[in-house]
Amino acid sequence: MILASSIFLLTLLFIIWQPKGLQIGTTAIIGAIIAYVAGVVSYPDLFTVWDIVWDATLAFIGIIILSMVLDEIGFFEWCAIKMAKLSKGNGHLMFVYALLLGAFVSALFANDGAALILTPILLAKMRILKLNTKTILAFLLAGGFISDSASLPFVFSNLTNIVTANYFDIGFTKYLATMIVPFIVSVIASIGLLWLFLRKDIPTQIDIILLKDENEVLKSKTLFKFSWFFLALLIAGYFIGDKFNLPISLFALGGGLIFLAISTAMKTVDPKSIIKNAPWQVVWFSIGLYVVVYGLKNAGLTDYLTLVLKDLSARGDTLAIVGTGFISAILSAIMNNMPTIMIMDIALVDVGNEALAYANIIGCNLGPKMTPFGSLATLLWLHVLSQKGINIGFWQYSKFGLIVTPPILLIVLLSLAFVI
Repeated sequence: MILASSIFLLTLLFIIWQPKGLQIGTTAIIGAIIAYVAGVVSYPDLFTVWDIVWDATLAFIGIIILSMVLDEIGFFEWCAIKMAKLSKGNGHLMFVYALLLGAFVSALFANDGAALILTPILLAKMRILKLNTKTILAFLLAGGFISDSASLPFVFSNLTNIVTANYFDIGFTKYLATMIVPFIVSVIASIGLLWLFLRKDIPTQIDIILLKDENEVLKSKTLFKFSWFFLALLIAGYFIGDKFNLPISLFALGGGLIFLAISTAMKTVDPKSIIKNAPWQVVWFSIGLYVVVYGLKNAGLTDYLTLVLKDLSARGDTLAIVGTGFISAILSAIMNNMPTIMIMDIALVDVGNEALAYANIIGCNLGPKMTPFGSLATLLWLHVLSQKGINIGFWQYSKFGLIVTPPILLIVLLSLAFVI
């Protein structure tokens, strides 16, 4: 236990610290190699881990490729400008619309996609609108929060969703039917509480005349119009795939590559640039960290969690769901949600209560917002902002996250208990 915990903590420390530009994926792979050499994980364990994460990993690659192509043709920038203009200059309405856009992007293109792609677009538009630093920070903090809190409705909306759905053999349709209410509740509760917390920094009126026409940002209007049809077709494909028990990555990766091929044929994007600039470090991060975490499982950490979760499960569904969600949330905030989701999934297998698998997802998606290193999406979000000259300190972020996250998490978990 001591050896496995030490390897995990050191790996996590270097992932958060990133000394001399050491990237998160590289660190996770080094941690995995050390865990294997030290005997914390065995050769067969590597195949077990791959069996758990391959579908999530390939699906993530596909979603990011699709997102990057759409970003290249101006899809998200068009949405951001349209959103701002629909507010007619009302600052508070623009705040709500910005969060609804964030929820839309997070749900359809995953939370990491929202952090990587939407954040710089929104920041650029806010600077064009000449908003002050406090207002920009309010919009960014809210947008960063919604990227995770809205990543609940579809299996592909978050890596944690895919891993858990596959681990417990939860189909696409069944997952959506269960999580649609918690998703709606999460979006409404997030927008309401974020507005209440940040409203003083939101101006009453914003001069939207400074924004360019939304159609000017499109590289191809034909491809833009086709993209809406393609997205609808892709979602229909997920439902069809669920009926025939096909892996979600078949449609996510397949859809991303097909749309890339179509965009390339129309000479709208450079495929080499898209593939080269895809966030491959996220892929290595996911695989490497899961190997390290499996060492904690081998050391018996999940056995202790199973005892706690069984005790909760015996105390009624509502208490079990809320308790499980908060355990996942606290662990995610402390040690990142990627290792937490796997540890909790393994611990929940012997509990025999599927409702707790959904609670685990909610806890791992919302809970990490309590700290800046709780989720990969937040780490990516902070990295994107630092590249744009905006640095948010640990305590500045944590003070915000610790106030906003727990009440929203409780409301969403209670909504799950209501629909289960």
